[in-house]
Amino acid sequence: MKAELLVCRGALAVAFAGLLVAGVYAQDPTPQQQDAQSDKKDIRQDKKDLANDRADRNADQRDINHDKSDLAKDRADRNADQRDVNRDKNQLARDDAKYGANSAQANADRKDLRADRADRNKDQRGINKDKVDLAKDRGDRNADQRDINHDKTDLAKDGADRNKDQKDINKDKRGLHKDRKDLRRDRRGHK
Repeated sequence: MKAELLVCRGALAVAFAGLLVAGVYAQDPTPQQQDAQSDKKDIRQDKKDLANDRADRNADQRDINHDKSDLAKDRADRNADQRDVNRDKNQLARDDAKYGANSAQANADRKDLRADRADRNKDQRGINKDKVDLAKDRGDRNADQRDINHDKTDLAKDGADRNKDQKDINKDKRGLHKDRKDLRRDRRGHK
């Protein structure tokens, strides 16, 4: 009777161990490991994207600073030209009153006034162009900053995915270790 019981229990233990082993092999950790590797690759790519976007943003900021400097210089030139225009207008009025409207001095003042107005208008066109460039560069910089923020979000999500996948892998490893330990215990106990 004892021998029958021992054989029956042994057969049940081997069957149970076989089911455990089949269950362990059915839980193939390879896809999870592949998922973890994929997450690491995504993180590396996100870090590269983030660095590139930061470089783009910094380059755009340099352009903005350059455009601001150009704008300030053009405004100073325009203001100086406007002062020249005002001076020439006053000089023309004085020369008209003193020498007459068709005098050589009055004609020279008109010529100076015309040249100063042309310079002033040219400087104003430069200011307008610099304003357009500045607005475009600010738009580019803002788009780059939005890209940076998006990449940071992606990086955080990929890091969270990687951590979750690693926890799953570790849990599966613990389960596999426990199953193997139970199998060894069952084999030793029933030999």
